[in-house]
Amino acid sequence: MAEPVVRVPETKVALSTASVYPESTATAFEIAARLGYDGVEIMVWTDPVSQDIEALRRLSDYHQVPVLAIHAPCLLITQRVWSTDPWVKLQRARSAAERLGASAVVVHPPFRWQRQYVRDFVTGIWRMAGETDVRFAVENMYPWRYRDREMLAYAPDWDVTKDDYRHFTVDLSHTATARTDAMAMIDRMGDRLGHVHLADGKGSAKDEHLVPGRGTQPCAELLERLAANAYGGHVVIEVNTRRAMSAAEREADLAEALAFTRLHLARSGTPAPLDAKAPAASGGASASGAASASGSVSASGGAPASGGASAARESRTPGASGARPS
Repeated sequence: MAEPVVRVPETKVALSTASVYPESTATAFEIAARLGYDGVEIMVWTDPVSQDIEALRRLSDYHQVPVLAIHAPCLLITQRVWSTDPWVKLQRARSAAERLGASAVVVHPPFRWQRQYVRDFVTGIWRMAGETDVRFAVENMYPWRYRDREMLAYAPDWDVTKDDYRHFTVDLSHTATARTDAMAMIDRMGDRLGHVHLADGKGSAKDEHLVPGRGTQPCAELLERLAANAYGGHVVIEVNTRRAMSAAEREADLAEALAFTRLHLARSGTPAPLDAKAPAASGGASASGAASASGSVSASGGAPASGGASAARESRTPGASGARPS
């Protein structure tokens, strides 16, 4: 009887720079290199280094860690980063991706109070997607909850599958917070799934971003489905390490997340294809305009590589003086 073959996954696993908060963007590059991540996703926020394309290029070159995706500054704390005009933010995110060689820009749906942006959002994202090879992948969000009250903060909807986008990002911490069926959402996204933020959650009202395997979300099932279908995109780890008591504890969490991700991407099995015939959202994106299964996936995971790329490097990192996000 033939021995089972261990398949090395082709999918690149990247570290979101948000995963090292409250440490800096520069620290994220250093950790990604040391642990053996394949690249980083840049969360553009209040750290000046995250906003500076040339500083990011120097960090990428120094650590030999490519920038695989840009997360546009869509958070409440980044309302003034790169402009107060949301379309200017997206234009600058696209420019950053193009200049740094990233393949995707992650975008949140607008806040409900951004009325003009809401009205133009779906058509505007399609327009921008048609002007570049960079994928604009719109991310699922969740209702805001306080005790027994629920606020719908995002429009057109926190469930982005209710609208027509060329590419989607699925975030499994957000599906946990929304208390929605993650695999059903992924089925609705079909072959328009272009990016994945892999993290875990237990259904708390807070967006938890736990290390995969520590919550209730189908992190392993998602990775194994993507691997079975030769999904060729990136997996980006986006986990919360704010409670780490030391740098060593933070790195242990990020190493565990990487190991989990690579383990389940490497498992073989019978393909369970993403539903290419999933019903189109209102306005119906055609299958011909959809992304192929080679989109990018952001996950919380990765194993430390033996003798990482930064093993012989100095601990001093260029650009490390950038301010921490607040």
